[in-house]
Amino acid sequence: VGRPLDDLFERQRPETFGDIVLEVKNLSDSKGNVHDVTLNVRSGEIVGLSGLVGSGRTELARLIFGADKAASGEIYIKGKPHIFSSPRQAMDQNIGYLPENRKEQGLFLQLSAKDNIIANNIIEDSFHGILSHKKGRQRAKEVIERMRIRLSSMFITVDGLSGGNQQKTLFARWAGNGPQLLLLDEPTRGVDVGAKADIYHSINELAHEGCAILMISSELPEIVGMCDRVYVMRENGVAGELKLNEISQENIMQLATGALSV
Repeated sequence: VGRPLDDLFERQRPETFGDIVLEVKNLSDSKGNVHDVTLNVRSGEIVGLSGLVGSGRTELARLIFGADKAASGEIYIKGKPHIFSSPRQAMDQNIGYLPENRKEQGLFLQLSAKDNIIANNIIEDSFHGILSHKKGRQRAKEVIERMRIRLSSMFITVDGLSGGNQQKTLFARWAGNGPQLLLLDEPTRGVDVGAKADIYHSINELAHEGCAILMISSELPEIVGMCDRVYVMRENGVAGELKLNEISQENIMQLATGALSV
């Protein structure tokens, strides 16, 4: 895209972050995929969740969002206890979740980009049960421009879009609502470097606006370049936490493989 790789992330970190938005204490599930996890994310902070495949990262995000049921532990949203029994309850608290598989878990492939973007806002865009197409078009137009989604028309079905534009369309569904907490699972998987740059830009914008972000990624340069803190998972629990000056690919891999305790 004609820019140095060092400039890809463009992370401008504030001197201080806001209050704790998400706090997880001793969270476990009944299947053994998540065991005794404790972590927190502050307003305006991008916190990475790293580790090897199978370490429990995705399962943890699904527990927080209410897609799977927690067996024990506590979840606090802005200091108030919440254990969500469904994603709808999490969404009612202005929490978003970008799943790792956009085609199977995120997008409505046969619907238009516009309908995918406004899918979470049908109630807000309705009056006495009648959907306002004008409101929907305006909402979609604003988010498409903000996310730099390249479309010939907002009415094109998403199954005909490139992987990058599909991912940005799914991201736009959550980003357009101004979430207070956003869970991102592999937000740039399977997209080209131009789409990655746009997604990174949008993540930084949301953090600047005060959104708390928990980002799962298998790409270590992405974790190192974007995150203010990093939790590393190993064998379904948190192996360690890395502060900003400790975040490096070497430290992450040492924790992920058990070679070193930090």
